[in-house]
Order: sequence, then C-alpha cells, then structure tokens
Amino acid sequence: MATKRDYYEVLGVAKDASDDDIKRAYRRLALKFHPDRNPNDAEAEQKFKDAAEAYEVLSDADKRARYDRYGHQGLSGTGFHEFRDAQDIFDAFGEIFGGSMFGDLFGGRRQRRGPRPGRDLRYQLDIDLVEAARGATKEFDIRRDEVCNQCGGAGAKRGSSPVKCSYCGGRGQVLQSQGFFRIATTCLGCHGRGTQIKDPCPDCSGAGRVPAKRTIKVNVPAGVDTGMRMRVSGEGEPGDNGAPRGDLYCYISVREHPLFQRDGQNLICRVPITFTQAALGADVEVPSLTGSQTLSVARGTQSGAVFRLRGQGLPDPHGGRSRGELVVQVIIETPRKLTKRQEELLREFAGLEHVDVTPERKSFFEKVREFFVADESKDEKREAESSKEN
Repeated sequence: MATKRDYYEVLGVAKDASDDDIKRAYRRLALKFHPDRNPNDAEAEQKFKDAAEAYEVLSDADKRARYDRYGHQGLSGTGFHEFRDAQDIFDAFGEIFGGSMFGDLFGGRRQRRGPRPGRDLRYQLDIDLVEAARGATKEFDIRRDEVCNQCGGAGAKRGSSPVKCSYCGGRGQVLQSQGFFRIATTCLGCHGRGTQIKDPCPDCSGAGRVPAKRTIKVNVPAGVDTGMRMRVSGEGEPGDNGAPRGDLYCYISVREHPLFQRDGQNLICRVPITFTQAALGADVEVPSLTGSQTLSVARGTQSGAVFRLRGQGLPDPHGGRSRGELVVQVIIETPRKLTKRQEELLREFAGLEHVDVTPERKSFFEKVREFFVADESKDEKREAESSKEN
C-alpha cells in the first residue's frame, strides 16, 4: 500500500497554518484539480479528492488535534468521510466558495436531482497477522450523524414545518447575470434545499440530525493485507429526506509480527541455528502460523540459506485455493561464551582447517594474494620509470 501523504504537505501549508490559510490553500487546489477543468485525468481527480480529504481533517479543530498527535491512525472512528466523486466534495465544502468562480464554473452543471444520498465514511481497522491469516469478526465504534428522533429529520420544531425559501423562491438556486450569460449558483439562504426553518427543533437546532455512537460488526476475510478496504453497505451518513445512507469503508492495516515478515501471500521467518547444526545437518523446529514445523537442514548449510515450506503462508483474500509459502532463512549464530572443552575442540578444528582448507577459501586467499602482488608490481614499475626520468 502506498503510504498516505501528510495532510499539511497535500495542501502545501505549514503545521501552524491558520484556518484561513488552510481554507485558501484548499480553494486553490480545488480550482486547479477539479475534474471539469481536467477531463479524463485520473491523476488530477485523485489530487482533487486528496485535497478534500486533507481539508476535511485540518478544518475541523478536533480532528486536526488528533491528527497532529497521532497521525492518520488517530482519525479512526471520527466520522472521516470517503468522498466518492466531485459532487460529494462540492456538497460537503461548496459553501466556502459561495458565488465565486468555483460555484459559477461547477455548481450548476453538477446539481443532483432529488434527495441527496448520505456521504460515505471511512474507518481504519487494525488487525494482527494471525487474524489476517485466519479471518476474524471485529467490532468497533464509530461516530456518525443519525436522524433526529424529535423532528424526524425535518429540522423544524414539532407542530411547525419548513417554509419556502424567500431568497430563491424554493428553487435552491439563484440566477446571476454576467453580461450575456446567466449562471445558476447554490442559494446561500437555504444551501440548495429550497426551504428554510423558521422555528428549529430544540434537539438538533434545525439540522435534522444529531451525532451518535454506532457499534459496527464486520467479518474480515482470511488473507487480507494492509491497504485493502471493505465496504459495509448502508452504514454511512444518512441521506436527505429519506434518501439512502452512504456506505462505510473499512481500510485494513495489518500490524507487524515479531516473528514473521509478510510478502504478499508468503511469510518470511529468519531462524537462528548453531554452527554444528549447519555443519553436520539437523532437524530443527521452526514456527508457523499453524504451529511448529520440522525443517531438515542438510550438512554444510551456509548462513543465509533459504528453505520453502509450501502451504504454510497466507490464503488468497479473493477466495482462491492457492496458499503462500513459509520462507525460512537460517542464520548461523556465533556463540558468545564457550566452555573450556568447547574452546579446546574449536581450536583443534581451526588447526585442521589450516591444513585442509575448502576450495572456496583457497580461491579467496589466492585472489587476495594476487591483488597485493599486482599492487607491488605497479609500485616497482613507477619507481623504475621515476629513476629513468632523473
């Protein structure tokens, strides 16, 4: 998975930037990378979404404080939005542009008809390697908006109703004339709803929604890896006027394991063995996610040698039958302390080694000797030439 960029870096502002600095930086990037200005440009569309994601966090004092302290993982369960398209972003932040160039260029052309579906949410789901290998059922809490029970989402006090917006006449848009052109922009009086609330609900202050905690339960399939995401349908924010809820996207993050390193479906484990086991051969016990396994180490095994145990890796997260391997790399450990008898035996062995060296070692020392002989010949040649010149 690609590492998430720092939100301050995305917006191009310092960490002590003011709210106005952050708003200006986001507006500049939104205008630059808006899909209407960059048709069929996937890179620009991604930058447009990245800027919106960064602005959503840094423009919220609580989310910004958590991000400054804990980074991206500190945003888990904070109602962090998953923006699906440009309209989602404009719906969320369009008011900061008002009747400006952003609204003039893009507002009228991208207006949705009918009630607006709820926005998607995202959650960072942390699991360990064993859970990733076997699959797991996870429960966690998120904060999101719920429809106000007092007013049923209308926003108006019981016994009253929203009234037609007097500014736009209930259209939700205002027409502005600029020369020969007439441009429709979102009404600032009703924010595009076409209605205004004169007597707001006391529970939700006219918003029609109240923040609440929701417990989510998901089944994580076996084989998932960091960067993968799971969609939980209908667990996002509520839609307007009975429109469907958005979805919740769970982004998977697999914690590092003390023994195993993951490489796709394969697991890598470095196992220490003794010099005598490597020299004489031995059966050694190695760990796996399903329990210990016996590995046969052949005579003369060198440090760093790799052995592969088929079927001891991770399953295919997409449901395939293939399973990865457990890749075992043996590392020969040098003992830090020796008994007197051990030292005697090793010294005896070292003496024999000088008499009966292996071809590999003989070749190495021959290369060393040739290197120094060649270097001495060059020095002698330079001295001879220097004598002739004098």
